[in-house]
Amino acid sequence: MTKVTLIENAVVITMDKEDILNPGYILIEGDKIKKVSSEPFDEETKKTAHEIIDAQGNFVLPGLINTHTHAGMSLLRSYADDMSLMDWLENKIWPAEGNLTSESIYWGTLLSIVEMIKSGTTTFADMYFFMDDVARAVQESGMRASLSRGMIGFKGDDSLYEAKEFVKKWHNGAEGRITCMLGPHAPYTCPPEFLNKTLSMAHELEMPIHIHLSETEGEVTDNYKEYNKSPVEHLNELGIFDVPTLAAHCVHVNDEDIRILADNNVSVSHNIGSNLKLGSGIAPIDKMLSENVTVSLGTDGASSNNNLDLLEEVRLSSLVQKGFHENPTLINAYTALEMATIKGGETLKLPEVGKLAPEYKADIIVIDKNSAELYPRHDPIANIVYSCNSNNVSTVIIDGKIVMKDGNLQTIDEEKVYHEADKHAKMITDQDKN
Repeated sequence: MTKVTLIENAVVITMDKEDILNPGYILIEGDKIKKVSSEPFDEETKKTAHEIIDAQGNFVLPGLINTHTHAGMSLLRSYADDMSLMDWLENKIWPAEGNLTSESIYWGTLLSIVEMIKSGTTTFADMYFFMDDVARAVQESGMRASLSRGMIGFKGDDSLYEAKEFVKKWHNGAEGRITCMLGPHAPYTCPPEFLNKTLSMAHELEMPIHIHLSETEGEVTDNYKEYNKSPVEHLNELGIFDVPTLAAHCVHVNDEDIRILADNNVSVSHNIGSNLKLGSGIAPIDKMLSENVTVSLGTDGASSNNNLDLLEEVRLSSLVQKGFHENPTLINAYTALEMATIKGGETLKLPEVGKLAPEYKADIIVIDKNSAELYPRHDPIANIVYSCNSNNVSTVIIDGKIVMKDGNLQTIDEEKVYHEADKHAKMITDQDKN
């Protein structure tokens, strides 16, 4: 029998334009939203419900969508900080990653999932290693994810074959909550021959591509030295953008690069927290948005952010653009929240997530209004973008199932995850020190 869940007496932020229903009512059947209304449920509808959530005037909105993570890297949180990107990667992160095991990735991913659920994220895009174990963590936790086997082209073609097998095994897995992409790491780690093979596989499997792009000024300078063109021009000429592409970062892009991204419908994952911490720069997302580039938000890995709180990214994405350009009208509150919801769904090619509307997936979060920073409530969207924090998230529903209720996780043993993640993190970093 299909489970029916009702949410009533909510301030519903639909992300369908700027519609807010106050009070608002949501009818969920199975994994889908069937009705969003300002009219209370009648008694007959209430009799069909297996569960009724009285939101008591709290904010209800679509689950947040994190479009670029390396979930297993949570084990390296606070391990290497205050370093430039390449120094950080070459001298600390890559050596430590050589000690990772499938079991450590499983617990590191679960640690990230705990943090994401508790901060209101219901879907994430991940690029890393031991992806079978990432998928296992996603399946068990009830999360929704777009997963990519990270591939370093200089290391040969083994990762290509592994990526193909992973797609065959997991695409549309976990009751449809897992989808896949192909994940060549970056133009500077994947030579043209490898990228050409990746492109052929993307066509064969009908898979999108998830890649780091133009993250640092040094990366762009080196690409000009080697290929006499920007990384964006380089990938475009290789034909990578012939398939749907998610480009993470895009910090150092010029007007021509942005035109290419727009013309080829490339989606950009803006990772402002990681970019600021690594000193990589500030992406010109104001220009991207003006050219109708789809821009969503990502946290990057917890080792470079150092958290997975997408609400923080929402706020930073708005404030940094305003401050950098000395223009308070840039990236208004609705645009910032849109990047974390409906634009995230567009980026991950998930047309049924990111909005509260009939036939959309029931990925829903409840934000508890009873906190000092959320009073008074002149504008609920402004409250969420400029005042809210992850501690305000109380209940999370993914695919119609409650995975956190009143702050309590329902699908994960939180304390066991903390214990195992700490144990594996120490094993990885102790080996690196020897």
